[in-house]
Amino acid sequence: MVVFAGQGDARRSMELLWGPRVGAPRTGPGPKPGLSVEAIVAAAIGIADAEGMAALSMRSVGERLGRTAMALYTYVPGKTELVDLMYDRTLGELPSSFPAVGGWRPAALALAEALWELHLRHPWLLQVSPARPVLGPGEFHVQETLLSVLAETGLPLPRVRWVVAALFNVVRGSVQAAAESRQAATETGQSEEDWWSARSALLGELVPDLTARFPTVARLGAEGAYEPSDEPYLEREARLSFEAGVELLLDGVEAAIVKASGPR
Repeated sequence: MVVFAGQGDARRSMELLWGPRVGAPRTGPGPKPGLSVEAIVAAAIGIADAEGMAALSMRSVGERLGRTAMALYTYVPGKTELVDLMYDRTLGELPSSFPAVGGWRPAALALAEALWELHLRHPWLLQVSPARPVLGPGEFHVQETLLSVLAETGLPLPRVRWVVAALFNVVRGSVQAAAESRQAATETGQSEEDWWSARSALLGELVPDLTARFPTVARLGAEGAYEPSDEPYLEREARLSFEAGVELLLDGVEAAIVKASGPR
């Protein structure tokens, strides 16, 4: 399920993201209800965290707040604008400071780890396509943080921009596998261990020449690539892929720094 942000009324969405209405209770005649944009967004994030984006609706948010869906429309025009606010507010959880005390690389590693944790904590973020940016303060905050950390490499900022994109894609791609591993166990009712045990046994029975047919794949097992772990297999693989991908990317950045400095 892919959700495209930025599909509601552009002015209303941008006003909610950037204007004084964000987090402010409704003003005007009549009693002041205990409701605000902030409360609605927080309730929506809670639903998406617990049940995924498929469970998100104006009705479900209203029920969580003890209100009708109609009561929410005074604050948020609809679900499309609500998704914008949820996405942007959640991106704002990323820490803004990653001190480069030990140089830019430890700071970049800490930043990548924080991005991993953010997406694993809110896996529905991975369903929101970056094809339509929200252009809110949270999104700008993430971009500013990534750029400021990697600008410490000394590379030209236009080049840093592409490093930022590559780092973000490494994190997003790897964490998606980890998030889906958790989701699969919940939605299918079968643990990853049970799933693999049943099918690996069948592979040995039905494809006795598997090793001969796929020798390079077989070498992975022979060379200890699949060591036992208490961590679910796919989640562990995703974590290792994330760590290796970030390390290799930063190795490339270091090589680019050396190249840019010219012959010595």
